[in-house]
Amino acid sequence: GKTLVTNAGSNGKFLAVMDLDVRKGKLKDYRYRLVPVFSNMLEADKEMQTYIDKVRAPYKDKLEKKLAVAGETLYRRGNFNGTFDQIICDALNKVNDAQISLSPGFRWGTTVLPGQDITMDHVMDQTCITYPETYRREMTGEEIKAILEDVADNLFNTDPYYQQGGDMVRVGGLDYVCEPGQTMGKRVTNMTLDNGTKIEANKKYMVSGWATVGSKSPGRPIWDVVADYLKEQGTVKIKKLNTPKLVGVKGNPGIAS
Repeated sequence: GKTLVTNAGSNGKFLAVMDLDVRKGKLKDYRYRLVPVFSNMLEADKEMQTYIDKVRAPYKDKLEKKLAVAGETLYRRGNFNGTFDQIICDALNKVNDAQISLSPGFRWGTTVLPGQDITMDHVMDQTCITYPETYRREMTGEEIKAILEDVADNLFNTDPYYQQGGDMVRVGGLDYVCEPGQTMGKRVTNMTLDNGTKIEANKKYMVSGWATVGSKSPGRPIWDVVADYLKEQGTVKIKKLNTPKLVGVKGNPGIAS
């Protein structure tokens, strides 16, 4: 059989509508669409708005602090990257003086439009978790590949019970080829630095990242690192979006044409 699964997102931007054509006890057809929610055109619930204002009041000045201006659309939610994710990766490399940066493939976070002020609220929107500490440490090429392979197996394992959610770890300063249909340990190949230098398995590289699970990293919270980076930028435009080259995905319905 086939099960229809709908996920309309986490930020209330859409209302999912699924129409089912059921005849004689069987599903004959279905139609699925996303109805946009124009929140600015809806009157806020007064009681809820009062509560939100009360909760935000102690942090209002900090959250509304302007850090930079978006020079392009800053978003999250590509399977392998997003422009706001790239800002996080670039911030880790620049502020922590690293060659390569790693950032988790979270699926939440709202979009900042071109010309819009990037506030601390936006940064927290993209990074606010209970384990935000950053790290800077040496890793071998083999260790970096192992991290990418481990996350890729969580995403692309043919057994859905081994798929653990999230998107691919985001990278900064690193390019690679990914073949989702391969098996564990064989999906990630041709790893290079931004300048084209091949990543060597036994060579060490300076890596910065955040959101470590199981142990607390020693560095500052990621939102402070990103805020420092943005303050130096003025208007933010992505110089390079570190997107892996995908192999073996022709005809995949999940790939935009």
